Amino acid sequence: MLRRRSLLGLAAAGAVPALLALPQEAAGFAPIRVAVGSTNAFMFRHLPLAIAQQLDFFSAEKVAVVLQKHPTDRAALQAMQEGRADLCAVDFEQLLRAPAALAAGARCFVLEGRAPQAALGVSLQSLPHFSTLHGLRQQRVGVCALGSFSHTVACLALEQAGVSPRSVTFVAVGEGEAALAALQTGRVQALCHGDPLMAQLERQGTVRIAADTRTLAGTQALFGGPVFGGCLVAPAAMLGNRAPVVQAVTHGVVRALKWLQTAAPVDIVRVLPETWPRTQRSVALAAFARVRETFSPDGSMAAEGPATVLRALHATAPSVATGLQAPEAMLLHAFARKAKLRFSA
Repeated sequence: MLRRRSLLGLAAAGAVPALLALPQEAAGFAPIRVAVGSTNAFMFRHLPLAIAQQLDFFSAEKVAVVLQKHPTDRAALQAMQEGRADLCAVDFEQLLRAPAALAAGARCFVLEGRAPQAALGVSLQSLPHFSTLHGLRQQRVGVCALGSFSHTVACLALEQAGVSPRSVTFVAVGEGEAALAALQTGRVQALCHGDPLMAQLERQGTVRIAADTRTLAGTQALFGGPVFGGCLVAPAAMLGNRAPVVQAVTHGVVRALKWLQTAAPVDIVRVLPETWPRTQRSVALAAFARVRETFSPDGSMAAEGPATVLRALHATAPSVATGLQAPEAMLLHAFARKAKLRFSA
């Protein structure tokens, strides 16, 4: 449902055109269920999807979208596989970690972000004299979940510094208050997480950032190539039998991506869903400014992106990556290309 007062306020200010405040269900279309991986740990990862819903871009395409929140990407992907959701929004890496989904024909059809949007920060309370990642040997490093993209980012950062990931203990700390408590109590000495938490800790001077994929430059330096972050995935049945619906969803997301290119930061904060974390306004603005360049401008997918992510998996989770062939086949470009032409994105 639209946040009517927020959107009408934006319209009055000239930030967005006036919108019809009608429930999506009134359009008479069967809702499309999209299982969304956690957004509390990564506030902006699926921002394009949220914007498309908040600004009624989906209704303009004659499709009603219901976003189902799940605690992890794995849970979101599983919901789609089991038929409890029609599509899912997850990090692309999670698709590579799900051979059953790939074997069943699930494909990424539109890209939201070009970076993991995670940062590795070292606690200055636990390690006040920290200078290099060598100082993390025999220490505990918190990640959102074992096998998550934050886990991969932490492993790559350590390897790049010449530190074996096996020399540290990774701890799944969850998100929000749980992750913060793990760092504050000394349960972990470092944390690889997303915003708003990392932006808040950085501003407070609680952590020293040792690796950062919240920018394109930082992502390129760590991964050595283009990386896919948040994306939308569809099962084979949707791609075949309900292709027009998938195209409508793609149109909404690509339109939101185009809107993001010129929207002012204050406009972004105003249209955040009510269910998103209530962070301080200044922290949210600073966090958005940092990740803004990482959003895809048009939803299209670089052909070499899957290979970059697969290389990272070979380095950090070889048992998972073994046997994966032709990762570029996990992409379906037609939907995003059509939307790009339509909106001149």
